[in-house]
Amino acid sequence: MLPVTTILFYIFSAILLGSATLVITARNPVYATLYLVLAFFNAAALFILLGAEFLGLILILVYVGAVMVLFLFVVMMLDINLARIKEGFLSYLPLGLAIAILGVLELAVVFWTSSLGHIPAPAALPADTDNTRALGILLYTKYLYPFEIAAVILLVAIIAAIALTLRRRTGTKTQNIAAQMAVRAKDRVQLVDLREPE
Repeated sequence: MLPVTTILFYIFSAILLGSATLVITARNPVYATLYLVLAFFNAAALFILLGAEFLGLILILVYVGAVMVLFLFVVMMLDINLARIKEGFLSYLPLGLAIAILGVLELAVVFWTSSLGHIPAPAALPADTDNTRALGILLYTKYLYPFEIAAVILLVAIIAAIALTLRRRTGTKTQNIAAQMAVRAKDRVQLVDLREPE
């Protein structure tokens, strides 16, 4: 009989694959976002089963709690035309299938080489080191520059999301920086003589 952790691994993996499939096949972008939340939860459960509790909790807190809420707001504020999206779906199918086949082949090569023993096992950590400490040491020493690049990419994504949802509305007060910088003192300042006439 299989251990309970193995059974849970297969259950969470099946739900993860099903929800990931629903993300790319859902016609409504809000439903696709909610399926992605389900996929994140199952990926976090798999991380916790594999002993990476920190990664699982960060996946829930950061991606489900912040990034997915941002995605949901952007999707709802953009007012996407679903009919226009459905029209061009089949034109992207060959490219999507080619990328999917390439990804599956890459995963097969990785599993095949790891089963042959070509990929060395990671070095053993001391007994008193938890995975959070080991991850922090790696993240802020060896992978510091990729970590900072990822932060810059997220900043650019936030700015792009704000720029995409910004609409010019009539009747609202907006700031025109160019007009403010071009103003002259004599256009705005009026000197008033408060002395009483003699």
